[in-house]
Amino acid sequence: MAVSLSLRVNGKVIATTVAPDTLLVAFLREQLRLTGTHVGCDTGQCGACTVLVNGRAAKACNVLAAQVQDAEVTTIEGITPADGSMHPMQAAFKSCHGLQCGFCTPGMVMSAIDLVTHHPHADERDVRAGLEGNFCRCTGYQNIVKAVLQGAAAMGK
Repeated sequence: MAVSLSLRVNGKVIATTVAPDTLLVAFLREQLRLTGTHVGCDTGQCGACTVLVNGRAAKACNVLAAQVQDAEVTTIEGITPADGSMHPMQAAFKSCHGLQCGFCTPGMVMSAIDLVTHHPHADERDVRAGLEGNFCRCTGYQNIVKAVLQGAAAMGK
């Protein structure tokens, strides 16, 4: 039995059907081919699958596609400005060397955008606490924290 689904993904209206047990991460990757949303642990522990749902960070491996009916979903692909440049948070991750292998980076960036949008005066302690649900196995987090703070400043937060 298929479930009708209507939502906006990265500003584009999507109307389709999905199996009732389809996870949002599978819908994004397999049906929409938005592969920047990574599958890491499949249990909501690592944060690699983080997207924004109605402007708030959500782990797409813990959300059924049917649960985002009529929602606005933004993936890492959807934060690119119209001119094709990098989002300020992406640019900060690059300039601060806040990534190594890059696997966690899309989820980190999406969580960071949510964090600084909803906590515009976040300091280092707030950033560390706010990224608690996103794991990086390569960097040691120092440069990630620096990148989030720089990205926040560039976003005017």
